[in-house]
Amino acid sequence: MQENATLPQTGAAEAHIPAGVYAETVTEVQHYTDRLFRFRITRPAAFRFRSGEFVMIGLPNAERPVYRAYSIASPSWDEEIEFFSIKVPNGPLTEHLQKIRPGDTVLMRKKPTGTLVNDALLPGKRVYMFSTGTGIAPFASLIRDPETYEKFGEVILTHTCREVAELEYGLELVRKLMEDELVGELARAQLRHYPTVTREPYPVMGRITDLMASGKLFADLGVPPICPEDDRGMICGSMAMLRDTKEALEDFGLVEGSNAQPGSFVVERAFVD
Repeated sequence: MQENATLPQTGAAEAHIPAGVYAETVTEVQHYTDRLFRFRITRPAAFRFRSGEFVMIGLPNAERPVYRAYSIASPSWDEEIEFFSIKVPNGPLTEHLQKIRPGDTVLMRKKPTGTLVNDALLPGKRVYMFSTGTGIAPFASLIRDPETYEKFGEVILTHTCREVAELEYGLELVRKLMEDELVGELARAQLRHYPTVTREPYPVMGRITDLMASGKLFADLGVPPICPEDDRGMICGSMAMLRDTKEALEDFGLVEGSNAQPGSFVVERAFVD
């Protein structure tokens, strides 16, 4: 992969676009920290996905582009596609992706997939969306989709990061959502946002599994502990977080589901770099 920061524009890259791949234009880039940024690209007219799914993306800066799985952070109705990414200094993709600017080209494979979709969960009273770091991305899609509020009476989004600055994407997302014309009224009535930090002082500190085990999560939210009859869960984060949160939900009696067989919780296992 070439080291140049300036990526080819769509016209220059057309000859190298393989079948089954879209070449889309970057419309917006926002950097939050030296480790996190979000970007938006144009949406192909024929592209359809379910809120919460992921897609493979890459850059046209090599004869054989590197592709990685990225959760789509925008909802299924959005006219553009948004992604929330980490920056990995020597990452095969993110080392270059973090340098994109509006007007540059991003490659996106045409087939979305994933388990963090409403269809993979049985109906319930409330749904917990457990996320760490950029794992909030699929939930950024789901909490902006009216279908989520139709299926669950209460939507609880937890987002755990190491440092306070890393929470900003989620905090900004929820602030804007509350004023959104399409789902703002639903979100104000049904969405609960629970950010936590592990390495800096913050109103709520600690790993989400520890906060569940101690009961603090439920006490803070004013809800009963998780039970299989009422509660559903979605998990997206690091490998360790996925393992520990999955075990915690199973201890509460929840059963993992899938697209083929809906259950009381689902896990996303696609990662960046």
